[in-house]
Amino acid sequence: MSSKKTKRFLGVDPGTNILGYAILEINGQKIAMIEIGVVSMAHIEDHHQKLRRIFERLQELIDQHKPDEMAIEAPFFGKNIQSMLKLGRAQGVAIAAAMSRNLLVTEYAPRKIKQSITGKGSASKEQVAAMLETLLNTRLDEHTLDATDALAAAVCHHFQSSSPIASKSTAKGWADYIKKNPGKVK
Repeated sequence: MSSKKTKRFLGVDPGTNILGYAILEINGQKIAMIEIGVVSMAHIEDHHQKLRRIFERLQELIDQHKPDEMAIEAPFFGKNIQSMLKLGRAQGVAIAAAMSRNLLVTEYAPRKIKQSITGKGSASKEQVAAMLETLLNTRLDEHTLDATDALAAAVCHHFQSSSPIASKSTAKGWADYIKKNPGKVK
């Protein structure tokens, strides 16, 4: 990145038929969506070829936009074991693509992302997309919910990494907190 104040995050909503992605740029207090889209793989029959497509497309996005970090939505627990396995593979390949380009990867549970964006962990995908439109002052209605979920992961990561609690100066346990804040302990 060109400036220490400027950061870019790649958000990913993993899937084996549709993978959502978004590039978010933070410059001081300004948040801007750089790119948003999906990798559609429904036309690819072979599961391993779908995984290859995920890996290669994410590497292309990383090389093009040079994000500093990646935020990815963690798979939720469903009833279909085969679907869960495939989704876990897609997530693993996405993480491997980021790691191959030396990106820090942070995983967020779907409820955490929804909570971070809307204030409600049980919010619908549509509610998340609507709140993102408000936060980013942009229209997202032509984008799929997979793409807006990826954008939500990136925005959630920004909120989490820029909070005072998440700063690097945060205490690493009570003993460290007491040492760093003697005036706050009686």
